[in-house]
Amino acid sequence: MIEIKNLVKLYGTNLAVDNISFTVNDGEIVGFLGPNGAGKSTTMNILTGYLSATDGECLIGGIDILQNPIAAKKKIGYLPEIPPVYLEMTVREYLNFVYDLKKSTLNKKKHIDEICEVVKIAHVQHRLIGNLSKGYRQRVGFAQALVGNPEVLIFDEPTVGLDPVQIIEIRNLIKSLGKNHTVILSTHILSEVQAVCDRIVVINKGKIVANATAKELDDISGVSSKSKLKVLGNPDTVISALKTVEGVTEAVLLDEKFDEADCHAYIVTADGSDDIRKKIFFTLAARELAILNFEACASSIEDIFISLVKDGKAEGTEGGNN
Repeated sequence: MIEIKNLVKLYGTNLAVDNISFTVNDGEIVGFLGPNGAGKSTTMNILTGYLSATDGECLIGGIDILQNPIAAKKKIGYLPEIPPVYLEMTVREYLNFVYDLKKSTLNKKKHIDEICEVVKIAHVQHRLIGNLSKGYRQRVGFAQALVGNPEVLIFDEPTVGLDPVQIIEIRNLIKSLGKNHTVILSTHILSEVQAVCDRIVVINKGKIVANATAKELDDISGVSSKSKLKVLGNPDTVISALKTVEGVTEAVLLDEKFDEADCHAYIVTADGSDDIRKKIFFTLAARELAILNFEACASSIEDIFISLVKDGKAEGTEGGNN
């Protein structure tokens, strides 16, 4: 549904977007993730027709946004970082205005009623937008993106400035919208993509550094693997034994209490070069240290992100669809 091919954007001599390519398939929710200044918003602005590209193509349903912007934009609902609302209008007046602006041919009253129900703003539709909370203004922003029932929804930093309750509500809204639309979500908030996205595209310094599911990114990133152990025995002895195991880079005692006497929990970090479970088992067993529990700890999205965008990591780490 969305195809970005060899996209380049120069601002003078500054290369903001450096020959990137990726796709978003029908019905997918894809997170477009990167640190501030990575090229996310520039890419989104080109994709939605707000900026021209120096080179490359952006296709929406097979239509080039740069060559045929009107036809391509009919397929797009866009919510920029700052919702484009008019504070002096009521919610209903604003959505009627957007409907006319987009030249929608759907039944006006029924269509806007349905949108208000979907984004849960029906009870405030006759209030001035300027009198609404930031969370409700954001919902009005989502509503305008849905006018005309576009196939593609593009959201740029949709939860910035919201409180935790509002963030959860917006995330749930995005997931529900993903059932009937293709969604691309641009953000620098790591938990955002983990919570709602089917696939993650990571950009850094204008280049795509990864394109995969969260699980695949764990493998691509090369983040050290961690395990949690519950062991009977003196902590100093256990730590000393664990540090002798080939492949273990760190062993840390956790501050956890158990009913069993002399039982403690540990986080063991390995370099990922080999499966160290057998080595740990035999090493501790040789010292009569009993392992009561052994479980793998999934790498956090924060760990993966830092690994992917740190200097020198970017090249050659793309995965998934391109």
